[in-house]
Amino acid sequence: MAKKKSKYKGRKRKKKFQIKVSVWFVAAVLLTLGIFISLPYLKDLRSAEKGDRVPEGYHCFGIDISKYQPHVQWDSLKVMTNARGETIRSKTYAQNIKRVSYVFIKATEGTTLKDRHFHKHWNDASEAGIRKGAYHFFRTSKDPQQQAKNFISTVGKLSDNDLPPVLDIETIHAGCSKKELNDKIRIWLETVEKHYGRKPIIYSSASFLKDNISKDLTDRYPIWVAHYNTASPRWNDWEFWQFSDKAVVYGITGYVDLNVCTINTLKSL
Repeated sequence: MAKKKSKYKGRKRKKKFQIKVSVWFVAAVLLTLGIFISLPYLKDLRSAEKGDRVPEGYHCFGIDISKYQPHVQWDSLKVMTNARGETIRSKTYAQNIKRVSYVFIKATEGTTLKDRHFHKHWNDASEAGIRKGAYHFFRTSKDPQQQAKNFISTVGKLSDNDLPPVLDIETIHAGCSKKELNDKIRIWLETVEKHYGRKPIIYSSASFLKDNISKDLTDRYPIWVAHYNTASPRWNDWEFWQFSDKAVVYGITGYVDLNVCTINTLKSL
């Protein structure tokens, strides 16, 4: 016996379709409202992108970069701070805006390594009119003379407006004595000084300088000291102070090292 088609099946399907449409409509409305409501929050979230505070009393700011900052908007570099003196990325909430006056760029490390972004950063900084300097990351386990040659061959000539070369010394390999450390540092410094006719700058942390670097070297060469989360570095005679490795600078994505110096420092070097 043949079954009769139910006259209610069509109604049920239509009803289910109406329910599905209603659910999607409600979901779309809620999503739209959510986006609208969240716009001020997203704006606040951007304004909340901030970094360490800047120390008071300084007006010349500089950054130091390497391959880890491949993209730099050189014509836009600014240090902006909010009402609490924290570095921020939003111009809307900036209470103070200072241009980036100088940049130190990693050139080399050890006897053979060359930073892959050095030449691009070096040329771009020149085109942007930002004063620049090059630094070498020192490896105590490597020959200092060869390290100096690696730096010189990579950097090439320096213009009168370029900052002096920098020796970045932060680590000691196992078994290296304090005397051996300073003997090797001295060879690099004197080799580079003789080549360029300018005294290189020694970069290190305040504690490393006090514990490891000989006084005759720190007295003879300009010091760029790194010391974070303090009102002033625990090193009296310095030319540059790296006060943060978690600063926000307009024109660079993510955190960056930020430094201060006096106007007289830039004029004298």
